[in-house]
Amino acid sequence: MKAYQLDEFGPPEVMQPQEVERPVPGPGEVLVRVVATSVNPVDHKLRSGEADFGLEAPAVLGYDVSGIVEATGERVERFSKGDAVFYTPEVNERGSYAEYHAASARIVAHKPTGLSHEKAAALPLAGCTAWQALFDRALLQAGQTVLIHGTGGVGMLAVQLARAAGAEVVAVSSPALVGQTAELGASRVIDYQSENAAEVMQQAGVQAEIVFDTVGGDTLFESAGGAAPGADLVTIVESAEVPAGPLMPLNASAHFCMMQPRGATMRALARFSERGLLRPVVADVLPLAEVAEAHRRLESGGVPGKLVLRV
Repeated sequence: MKAYQLDEFGPPEVMQPQEVERPVPGPGEVLVRVVATSVNPVDHKLRSGEADFGLEAPAVLGYDVSGIVEATGERVERFSKGDAVFYTPEVNERGSYAEYHAASARIVAHKPTGLSHEKAAALPLAGCTAWQALFDRALLQAGQTVLIHGTGGVGMLAVQLARAAGAEVVAVSSPALVGQTAELGASRVIDYQSENAAEVMQQAGVQAEIVFDTVGGDTLFESAGGAAPGADLVTIVESAEVPAGPLMPLNASAHFCMMQPRGATMRALARFSERGLLRPVVADVLPLAEVAEAHRRLESGGVPGKLVLRV
């Protein structure tokens, strides 16, 4: 099968089309013909060598899949050949920039009805990250106020999930994405270039029971002034600075969230999508042959949604 493989880490051009062995599904696995995948920040961080998950070259990147079940291994009961499925794979050398991908059936779910493969491919990794941060770690409840920093792929879905769960959503966004963020359900959108989130919330008399950081750095430190007593602060960024001093008087909790591929989370995302509560935000769809260009665009920033690759 054809796959875009890197034999060394470096710039986008290291990913080249190669003929590699088609995977064979083992016990408990499904073999999926990949129809669409997408690019995520972790992809270019792995490719450049910036991130280290124990990945070794040669490697195929790509951690979103929407496709058709081609074959199943022993002890797979939930899926059959021809089923439309979607999922986020484990981060390893056998990613989804390829014609076929094999994965454990426990992390796979049926694709939401009504969504094209291209739109479904925009949901798995970012959606699982947002869901697990808000619901599994922060235990989001209806009526709470959620402050979301960053409205990239994860942040845009977090806005929708929090709103659908009955929360009041305040989002910190770039100027170009303010309008889009409001349309997706944020009741207040703060332009990070001209406004300070904590000051805006203090002036409005609003305190956030949950602060979700997708940016890193001193974002949590600056958010402490807008957090409620007993707040839950969740970050998905390794470079985040946790401000113990300002958080101590609040009796706040800080959570570090690393997304775990789970079929249960994928099924929840599918239900929200089918009920019209979650809409993938797709900036562009490119052929897999333009994966290097997709990486360049993602690294340059300012992409209003997910970049999807049609396989």
